[in-house]
Amino acid sequence: MSTLTEVPAALRAAVDAAKERVAALHAELPRWELVVWTAGNVSERVVNPDGEDLLVIKPSGVSYDDITPDAMVVCHLDGTLVEGDRSPSSDTAAHAYVYRHMPEVGGVVHTHSTYATAWAARGEEIPCVLTMMADEFGGPVPVGPFAIIGDDSIGRGIVETLRGSRSKAVLMRNHGPFTIGTDARSAVKAAVLCEEVARAVHVSRQLGEPLPIAQEHVDALYERYQNVYGQR
Repeated sequence: MSTLTEVPAALRAAVDAAKERVAALHAELPRWELVVWTAGNVSERVVNPDGEDLLVIKPSGVSYDDITPDAMVVCHLDGTLVEGDRSPSSDTAAHAYVYRHMPEVGGVVHTHSTYATAWAARGEEIPCVLTMMADEFGGPVPVGPFAIIGDDSIGRGIVETLRGSRSKAVLMRNHGPFTIGTDARSAVKAAVLCEEVARAVHVSRQLGEPLPIAQEHVDALYERYQNVYGQR
């Protein structure tokens, strides 16, 4: 159990900046039609060079219209509240478990986006049949185990599925997609692209069987996109 009872003064600026980013990024979820009502959440790790890392996440059951930086809550990586006057998201335990066991992860996103969730309901991975998938996910989007919300079971399933995988997304069976990234923005990007490829592959299957991409081409596409594409 963490011994921190408040945000350390040395982390104040970093926490406040994370609240601004996380609040703004929540607006991307309805913008890209990845959520309905109050479902879904974005979190970001706040690195503490001198001790325990923290995470910033939205409160449980709060409308997207009411999300502001001041509404964000701060939690330990065991999921307990450090700062905020509302209960953390019901998915906080899952986010916290990922941060504890995947130190390279700086952002986590959960949505109930329609097409990705439909694949999750079938318990079927999304095959890598698009260059966009090879670019972003380095292969198929895998399926994680069925897990009940409320403890760290979902987090364990995410970590077990994505550890050692190039994919930034996992479809938790009968639940929906979770995505990870080096920060919250990259995790939101992965969520947007996960839904896009889920939709495109579903549509393709209505027309016939999608054609696979050879592994050597998947590897080459992933290497280029991750290390060459864009502005450096």
